[in-house]
Amino acid sequence: MHKEFLMGNQAIALGALAAGVNLVAGYPGTPSTEVLETVAARNPGNVHVEWSTNEKAAMEVGAGAAYCGARVMVTMKQVGLNVASDPLMSLEYIGVKGGMVVLVADDPGPISSQTEQDTRTFAMFSKVPVFDPSSVSEAYTMIGEAFELSEKYGTPVLFRVTTRVNHGYETIEIKDEDEYYKNVPEGFVKDSSRWVIFPRLSQKNHALIEARNAELSDLFSDYHANEILASRGSLKSSKKGVATHGINFMYTLDALGNSDRPKILKIATPFPFPEKKALEFLDGLDEVLCIEELDPVIERALTYVCGKYCLQVKIHGKLTSDISASGENTVDSVKAALNKFLNKEYNDISKSTEQPPALPVRPPVLCAGCPHRASFYAVKQAMKGKKSVFCGDIGCYTLGNAAPLDMCDTCLCMGAGITVAQGIYHTEPDTKCFAFVGDSTFFASGITGVINAFYNQADLTVVVVDNSTTAMTGQQPHPGTGITMMGEKVEKVSIAAILRAIGLKTVETLNPLDFKKAVDTVKRVADEPGVKAVIFESPCIVLTKPKGKSVVDEEKCIGCKKCIRELGCPALTLKDGKAFIDKMLCTGCALCEQICPTNAISGGKGNE
Repeated sequence: MHKEFLMGNQAIALGALAAGVNLVAGYPGTPSTEVLETVAARNPGNVHVEWSTNEKAAMEVGAGAAYCGARVMVTMKQVGLNVASDPLMSLEYIGVKGGMVVLVADDPGPISSQTEQDTRTFAMFSKVPVFDPSSVSEAYTMIGEAFELSEKYGTPVLFRVTTRVNHGYETIEIKDEDEYYKNVPEGFVKDSSRWVIFPRLSQKNHALIEARNAELSDLFSDYHANEILASRGSLKSSKKGVATHGINFMYTLDALGNSDRPKILKIATPFPFPEKKALEFLDGLDEVLCIEELDPVIERALTYVCGKYCLQVKIHGKLTSDISASGENTVDSVKAALNKFLNKEYNDISKSTEQPPALPVRPPVLCAGCPHRASFYAVKQAMKGKKSVFCGDIGCYTLGNAAPLDMCDTCLCMGAGITVAQGIYHTEPDTKCFAFVGDSTFFASGITGVINAFYNQADLTVVVVDNSTTAMTGQQPHPGTGITMMGEKVEKVSIAAILRAIGLKTVETLNPLDFKKAVDTVKRVADEPGVKAVIFESPCIVLTKPKGKSVVDEEKCIGCKKCIRELGCPALTLKDGKAFIDKMLCTGCALCEQICPTNAISGGKGNE
């Protein structure tokens, strides 16, 4: 054993390796991404690691390995679970042979997501057991216990973490590599009565699942991570208690301090709910405050227990508006709720101590030199004066919605830009419909939409903004990059070839930083009937070194602000009434040079 200072995601990865994981598959999504990346970086050499094309593919790859007796971890964020839900719902009925842990990172806030959905609620819906760690060290220990439970009961297990655990840090004791459990898969044993899902099998297994979950409720009541902390200090005789979970347990302890506290219940396995442990906690209490995020999972469970056993205990929480119905909790918000519940005066630290000035707000913006800016601007100029709609998607290019580009009229979920555009076209056929999609998203969920458009005779232009990486989540490889997460060099999957194979006759590939050519190409392609595509190929600026720096000739600059007003590049500002380029930010993409009406900007190497 040895100690390391680890991020939560790193601890989870090392915990999985220590538990003998054989295969890890996933799709990048903040805040889960570093789990798989850490497994790849610390791979002892016997673990297959892959970025799958999407979460559904990852879940199914994992299922196949688990059928063979392999220990498997599948990683994703909460919206990725939506994509993976089809195989997971059926997999719970089929079961697994090897331990299978599905790590899902929830994002209260949301800080970097479309939704605030709660995987604990999904666990109840899908009838899949779920673990909910409260700290980095607990996550490290709990992931191994999740594998053991999964293997013992033949079920996939959800491992629900939230951003503050994923990205928190702690010095913890971990196993050395020679202490890792060695799991040797038995191999796939043919048995159609077990591995082929039919209605009769589903009905039989459904009954077994319900019985198993009742057994797990009792088992979880004795699980060490489901704790009851005794009351102490001035609150020792209080008939009020607090029920909480995950990072909120740490917030609660921080808010209460070291002296006085009521009776506290920490729930580490929200489903199946540890009913006997809850009864033990409720004994002698009159009121309970449930501190949780995001859904009132514990609150509803305790309300049910009180009703089932005719307990006269009042349960407070989100449903009673004592805890915010949405967003992240904080130590301060928890402290305020606790003091109100415990009838204490809230000691607002912002009033009692001098606070530092507020940090400046930095709105999300495309990086200086980002090729997506050139792609959006070219389409915008090509469609000027025409009735057009621009359907966006999930990725860096979602930031095209911001002024001054204003080029993202819709954004729903990954791949939806292409299909949403079809719905708009079929309703308003006189509209020029554009669907923007990134290269990684195209492989993840865009291909189906293009096929649907071609088959159902839509008229739209698919714009693939190909920057040769999965940029928003940290530069992960995808099928178009020619490299796998295992470091293998493979043949690139051609987006243009896929589009032509679907049946598209017009597929144009060009560099968006060649501004005039880009505008002319979009004008021409958009006027063609049916489904057509423009692929803008230019690597993410993070992957390339700046090619010179653009500079402004003050004598030629007339202060028209066109470069600033129309591009919104962070490197462009106004200084003494003239355009000014910050050399620390400029990458020399030369887009501003091409739109300057007086040729006052030069020096970039973007088109070389």
